[in-house]
Amino acid sequence: MQYEIERDEREWRTLLNAQEFAVLRQAATERAGTGPLLHEDRAGLYTCRACGNELFTAGTKFDSGCGWPSFYEAVRPEAVQLIDDHTHGMVRTEVRCARCGSHLGHVFPDGHGTPTGDRYCMNSVSLAFRPDDPPA
Repeated sequence: MQYEIERDEREWRTLLNAQEFAVLRQAATERAGTGPLLHEDRAGLYTCRACGNELFTAGTKFDSGCGWPSFYEAVRPEAVQLIDDHTHGMVRTEVRCARCGSHLGHVFPDGHGTPTGDRYCMNSVSLAFRPDDPPA
């Protein structure tokens, strides 16, 4: 697939730290419960750390108990790309940034109690947070 933002591996390695590169560009996963955005509860917007694409609003975030930030829907359907993922002997749906192709996490149809029934389970390291009211 052709993405709006395309860079070679060297460029991505220059822009991202080692953990960001492993998750965003190589589909690694950060350890559960370790991400800095897991307990973020301010109003605001979550964007792709690699390219700044707007992905999720804070109003769609919920505590799923999985150890990663969870959302019940993307800010708009075309903000993310959903891909069948059959790695590690599982059948899952990978979520990528539709603008740059970076790996964000997975979506599961087990978001019980959410308006959509979905749980977008995202890596904190894949996201940047823009609060509605940044500190002065």
